[in-house]
Amino acid sequence: MCGIAGAYRWPDGEAVADRLTGLLAHRGPDGAGRYSHPAGDGEVHLGHRRLAVIDLSQAGAQPMASGGLCLTYNGELYNAPELRAELAAAGVRFRGTSDTEVLLECWRRWGTDCLPRLRGMFAFAVFDERTGELVLARDQLGIKPLFLLRRGEGLVFASELKALAAVAGGSLRVDHAALVASLLYYWVPDSRCAFREAEKLPPGSWLRCRPDGRVERGRYWKLRDVAAEGRERARSGELPDLAALIEESTRRHLLSDVPVAAFLSGGLDSSYLTALAARHRPGISAYTIGFRAQDARFEAMPDDLRYARQVAERFGVDLHEIEIAPDVLDLLPRMTYHLDEPIGDPAAINTFLICSAAREAGVKVMLSGMGADELFAGYRKHLANLLALRYQRVPGPLRRGLSRAVDRLPVATSRRGFRSVRFAKRFLSFAELPEETAFRRSYTMYDRAELLALLDPDLAPAVEDVLGEHADIYQDNDLDDFVNRMCLGDARMFLPGLNLAYTDRSSMAASTEVRVPYVDVEVVKAAFAVPGDRKIVGRQGKAVLKEAAASVLPREIVYRPKGLFSAPLRAWMSRDLAPLVREVAEDGELVRSGFLRRDALARLVAEDAAGQRDYSKHLWHVLTLEYWYRGATCGSGRNSPITA
Repeated sequence: MCGIAGAYRWPDGEAVADRLTGLLAHRGPDGAGRYSHPAGDGEVHLGHRRLAVIDLSQAGAQPMASGGLCLTYNGELYNAPELRAELAAAGVRFRGTSDTEVLLECWRRWGTDCLPRLRGMFAFAVFDERTGELVLARDQLGIKPLFLLRRGEGLVFASELKALAAVAGGSLRVDHAALVASLLYYWVPDSRCAFREAEKLPPGSWLRCRPDGRVERGRYWKLRDVAAEGRERARSGELPDLAALIEESTRRHLLSDVPVAAFLSGGLDSSYLTALAARHRPGISAYTIGFRAQDARFEAMPDDLRYARQVAERFGVDLHEIEIAPDVLDLLPRMTYHLDEPIGDPAAINTFLICSAAREAGVKVMLSGMGADELFAGYRKHLANLLALRYQRVPGPLRRGLSRAVDRLPVATSRRGFRSVRFAKRFLSFAELPEETAFRRSYTMYDRAELLALLDPDLAPAVEDVLGEHADIYQDNDLDDFVNRMCLGDARMFLPGLNLAYTDRSSMAASTEVRVPYVDVEVVKAAFAVPGDRKIVGRQGKAVLKEAAASVLPREIVYRPKGLFSAPLRAWMSRDLAPLVREVAEDGELVRSGFLRRDALARLVAEDAAGQRDYSKHLWHVLTLEYWYRGATCGSGRNSPITA
C-alpha cells in the first residue's frame, strides 16, 4: 500500500510532482521515487511513496519503468500469483516477486482489457513512452482513492485531496453543493468532491490523457450490471457457496511478506474473518477497542470486549486490547485533516487509534470486516425499512398516537442515554415515507425541510440537486428485490463514499494498510446472487452470512445483538466537546460565512442538551465540517460569498 502522485503537461511539473509525493509521505514511509519523461509538448512526472508489503527488495521499488512503460501503483493484487503464472507461460521474465511488476506486464499485454481481470484493490497511473499517453485507473469497488485536477491540457493526480489542494496554492474553491451533501449524509459522496475543480476517478473506471490534449474515459465494471447478473443467477436457483468464497478471499488477503493482523470487535464480521485467518496464520494478532467505563455506560454501549476475548481464546489469536480515552479536542482537528473531506463518522478515530497501536507493534497490514453489512443487509436500517412496510398497514389513529407518545420521551438524562428511545424516534422519522425517500432518511442526517432550514436560502437549489442525485442512483436498477435494492444503493454510495474512504485515510495516516476481504469482486458477485429473503429472515439481518459463519464460530457470537464500531458521541458532546459546540454554533466560520444559519444550529444544540433529541451525530459532523472549512478557506477565499 502506498501513495501515488504525478503531473502531466503541468507547469513546473517536476517541482509539483515532488511536492505532491512529499505530502503523501505518511502513506509510504519505506521509500520514495520519481520518474520523468517528455510527453509531446510537455512532460510527465510520476511520484511514489512506498509502504513495502510484498517483495521488500529494491525490485519492488516504484515508479517501476520497463520496456517503455512506467507505473506508479497503490494497492494489492490478490490474484497476482495466477496472473504471474499465465504471463510467465507466455514468455514474460520477471525480475522480482512484487505484484507491481505483475500489473505492469498485464498492462503491456492487455492494456485496459486487463482491468476486469484484476482481483484486489488498486489505483494507479501508467505512462507509455512510445505514445506519450498517461492512463489512470481505479479498482472496481473504490477501495483505493484517486483524486485528479485538470487545467487546460494539463493534469495532476494524487492519492489524497489535501496534496492537490496544497500544490494548487489556495486557488481551489470550495464546492458548497458538496458540503450540502456532506451535511445530509455526513460524508461527501464519491460522485462529488469538496473542491470544485478537483474530482475523484469513479470506481471501476479509467481515464486516458493523450499528448494532443484529448481525454478519453471508460468504465470496465458496473455494480448495476453485477447486481442484474446476480438476480438472474438467483432466479435460476444457482446459489453460491458463500462460506467457500469468503474463506478463499480471506486466504488471498493474507498474501504478504510482512506480518498481518486483524480488527476484532467481537461482532460477526470481524470474528468470522479472524477465525478464518487463524486457520491459515496460526497465532495471528488482533486488535480490539474499549471505551472509558463512564462513557460506555452513558451511551448504553454493548460490552463487545468479552466477545472479542472469547473469539481470541477459541482460535488462538494474540489479542491486543486498546482502551480509548481520547483527547477528542486534539484528535478532532487532526482527523479532519487526515480525512481530506468533511466526514462525520467517529469510527475514523477508532480506525486511526487501532492502526497506530498496531504500527507501533510493527504491524503494517490489517484485515477488516468492512463491507459485510452493506452487501448482506446487516444494518439496522435494512430491517427497519422492511418493518416500515408493515407499520404502514397499522391504522392511522394508532400510528399518530404512538408517534406523539414517542416524541415526548427523552433520549437521555444527565446520567444515561436511552438507545431504544433513540431508535424509536429514528424509525418513526421515516416509517411512513415512500421507498426511496424512506431509505435515504433511514441513514441520512436531515429530511428536506430540516436541511433547508439549516442552510443559507441561496443553497436551496443545491439541496434539490443532492436529493435528486440520491433518487437517481437508488432507482438506477431493474431489481425486483427490495433488500437487494438497498444493498445495491449502499454498495454504490455508502460503502465507497464513507466506509472505504475513512478506512483508507485513517489507516494510511498511521502508515498501515487495511484489507477488506468482504469487498472482493467474487464475494460481491456472490452477494447479489443471494435473494433478499435469504439476507433478512424474520428479524435477523445477514442471515445467509450467519449460516456460513455458524460452521466456524460459536452461536453466541453468530447470533449476538449487533455491535457498533462507533464512539460514545453523546458522552463526548455533554462533556469533552460541549464548550466547543457552543463556540462553533455561536461564532464559527460556517455561521459567520452564512453557510449555516445561526438560529437553526442553536436549536439543534439546545434540544440535544435538553435530552429531548439526539443530535450528537449531527453536531459532531458540524464540528468536523467547521474544522475542514477553516482549513479550506483560510487565505484569500476566507470570506467568499456562499454560492451553490
